Amino acid sequence: MSGGNKVLMKGNDAIAEAAVRAGCAAYFGYPITPQNELIAYMAKNMLDKGRVFIQAESETAAVNMVYGASAAGARAMTSSSSPGVSLKQEGISYAAGADIPMVVVNVARGGPGLGSIAPAQSDYFQSTRGGGHGDYYCIVLAPKSVQECADLTYLAFDLADEWRTPVIVLADGMIGQMMEGVVLPPERRLEDLPKRDWTVGHLADQGRKEARHITSLDLLPENLEAKTRARFERYEKIKEKEIRFEAVDTEGADIILAAYGTSARVALGAKKLAEKAGVKAGLFRPITLWPFPYKRLAKIAESGKPILTVEMSLGQFVEDVKLSLLERAPGAPQSAVHLLGHSGGVIPTEEEVFERIQAIVKGNAR
Repeated sequence: MSGGNKVLMKGNDAIAEAAVRAGCAAYFGYPITPQNELIAYMAKNMLDKGRVFIQAESETAAVNMVYGASAAGARAMTSSSSPGVSLKQEGISYAAGADIPMVVVNVARGGPGLGSIAPAQSDYFQSTRGGGHGDYYCIVLAPKSVQECADLTYLAFDLADEWRTPVIVLADGMIGQMMEGVVLPPERRLEDLPKRDWTVGHLADQGRKEARHITSLDLLPENLEAKTRARFERYEKIKEKEIRFEAVDTEGADIILAAYGTSARVALGAKKLAEKAGVKAGLFRPITLWPFPYKRLAKIAESGKPILTVEMSLGQFVEDVKLSLLERAPGAPQSAVHLLGHSGGVIPTEEEVFERIQAIVKGNAR
């Protein structure tokens, strides 16, 4: 996807630049730490290109502006951090119910409530279980580097358009604030983007005789159920086509580390420490948190080796790790699943993960 020279960028800036290059025509947001660089970058660069940028009066207003812009045909995006994304959940649910594509970026911080401005991964349930009211899911992409901030944001716009669904880019605050080299994706012209044949708009411009009404409202229960069932059939197709993951040295490993985002970076460091001590550790990293790669992790777990889940929450991601084991082949040995979790903005260390690896392998894990 990427091409060209490598530049040094902060994760938040890479997300913003990738969005511009992906053809984001309208951005609506509201400031909150630790994603403020993203909104500042969009303020300058969207306006410089003659595109729409609005700092809305609230997070709720911002997400509903995205709904309207996308329904009118524009690739549109909003971004925030944890409590701000909570305020956007009603609008995201409306978008899911109306089959409106949009990109939502969450540079997550510690919670619950106002919490802290330090990095966290405790928005996992909110992102992967719908977050708002009703039956729906969002595609969720989790970068572990500044390069992936750019690549996955660029991808998010294509996925949103292809499947007509909200797509969440879930980057913890560490990923948003760190600086790394990144090769940026090519820039798309707005006129070259895929055409949307379902949008609202001026009838004369679209050659239609009747107005097109886009809404999530349907007061007949049977109709609403039929629409929701059709959407869930689309979700099954997404599960078939869009699962992404990284598996590193999982074959023949003594222990499997399961992690995403910043925690995966920490786990990779702990993996190296373990190997120096003679312990072979593998890493399984989901890139799509929804749809989750249950079957692939289940295949790895058929070895019966223990799994250590590393996450910056107190037991959210680990639930999907445990659910993966239900997909194992009949008769395959049961892997023990362990959790090393932190909350409130505390980041696990490589040494801490390594110590837990040693305890598990030696049978002394608590």
